[in-house]
Amino acid sequence: MMKLKFLICLACSFVLCGQAFAVDRPNVLLILADDLGYSDLGCFGGEIDTPHLDALARDGLRYTSFYNSARCCPSRASLISGLYPHQTGIGSFVRKNKKPPNGFGPAYQGFLNDNCVTIAEVLKGSGYSTWMSGKWHMGSDPGPVERGFDQFFGYTQAHSHSQWDAGFYKRLPGTVKPELNYSEGEFYATDVFTDYALEFLDQARRQEDTPWFLYLAHSSPHFPVQAPAELTDKYMATYRRGWDVLRSERLERMKAMGLVSANTELPPLAMVPVDRDDIANGYSGQSNPAWDSLPANRREDLARRMAIFAASVEHVDRGVGKIVDDLKAKEEFENTLILFTSDNGACYEWGPFGFDGVSRRGVTTLHEGEALRTMGLSESHHSYGSAWANLGNTPLSLYKHFCHEGGISSPLIAHWPDEIDGANAIRTDVSHVMDLMPTILEATGSTYPSHYKSNAVQPMEGVSLLSSFNGKDLGERTIGFEHQFARGWRKGNWKITWGKRMPEEAEWELYDLSVDRIEQNNLAQSYPEMTRALAFEWANWAERLGVQVNSPASKK
Repeated sequence: MMKLKFLICLACSFVLCGQAFAVDRPNVLLILADDLGYSDLGCFGGEIDTPHLDALARDGLRYTSFYNSARCCPSRASLISGLYPHQTGIGSFVRKNKKPPNGFGPAYQGFLNDNCVTIAEVLKGSGYSTWMSGKWHMGSDPGPVERGFDQFFGYTQAHSHSQWDAGFYKRLPGTVKPELNYSEGEFYATDVFTDYALEFLDQARRQEDTPWFLYLAHSSPHFPVQAPAELTDKYMATYRRGWDVLRSERLERMKAMGLVSANTELPPLAMVPVDRDDIANGYSGQSNPAWDSLPANRREDLARRMAIFAASVEHVDRGVGKIVDDLKAKEEFENTLILFTSDNGACYEWGPFGFDGVSRRGVTTLHEGEALRTMGLSESHHSYGSAWANLGNTPLSLYKHFCHEGGISSPLIAHWPDEIDGANAIRTDVSHVMDLMPTILEATGSTYPSHYKSNAVQPMEGVSLLSSFNGKDLGERTIGFEHQFARGWRKGNWKITWGKRMPEEAEWELYDLSVDRIEQNNLAQSYPEMTRALAFEWANWAERLGVQVNSPASKK
């Protein structure tokens, strides 16, 4: 049974400036990776070296049915608010012009609205200091400081940028002390985000008897995949072996760990899907080829791309190790709730060989000789491609952007020695990024408001995972998904989904995830009544949230 001593507020709290503070309320460290695949971490079966995250998993919990909202900014909006992304105004993507695109409603305005409240806003009102380092990506105005964070370092506007460009990143508010200093060539954003996280913890500890909330939102390993060359070199031999061999090896490790059933089979290398946006940008699609079918120079280019990706993930892990060491040194580790996840599945953009330069152009450069050594460094801009994304999501189907399992499934690690009984346990409870807000609020004894700054706040959609930390079954869940016309609806073990196509082109697929998590046996024709019933439920959910059901063009 969970102790939760801090909830006995009358016995263990005091009042300061109208706020109630419990002496032993936990600190909270929330870490988010960007475009990390379902099985990229070592503790989820991957071959990337992630010893520090693996240690948190070994001494804590891994959730294997933890969902996201299919893409970066919708997932971040859902995570920070406890709502579906459409309820926050970020149903699709962030926008600079502060209004929905033509034909779309307020669910797609592109920035956080006034009828949601962030974790930072609630915790700040509950007596916590609040800090953020990394990628905001929920609209630049209002930004993190206006939405509850005491201080911020990172970036608020672009969704991807060079890790080496020190001038791009900023510290907010502008009145705080000067930024950390780096010599020429030393600035690498993934490491710098960790440095600022540590700097913020130093500041937080100066506020005696005040617990802290730190949100570390990495931009790695999102494209442009970038990392120091020395660590990239370490991974070249591994990825020269190719995605076919590595997918098989990952699956076997996942079976041995108990992450997937023993009878799970690898689905075929996915066909690279094509939607109207792809076609408009000159990309016609291509199937992912067998590794051994490629010429040696192409394999070397591709191995380098994936090696850079892996190196950036290891840098994230090294940062986690530094923070854990700091927490232990300051005797805060035992009473800090640490949550780690990713914002969506692995990224297929755009095709099996990736792209170079500006996103959505479908242009791929073959690097050879000395040019290989410049990949991942300053001025480079690469993605790693859809075939490696198949590896990242082993054994699930499809990718980021899609509501198939490979697009909406993330690893989740929960670690909190003071309150989690047992270790190295796997939780299969169906859960979602919107559950992190209620989990954190229950853990900290904080109250979710009905109003904030005179605005009515929508009730949370997520549920707390706290009871599942110690083995209580969360029960059957029903969760909806929509991203740019990709759709999904999971009810218990049944799931309907369709690809990223306009509604007039789509058909629902039906899967029994209890026996077919890899979504290879479409049962829609066998169970048409169930498919229709679930589709009706999805439509009611969509209407309630203001989801765009039809494309504006189809209404003309």
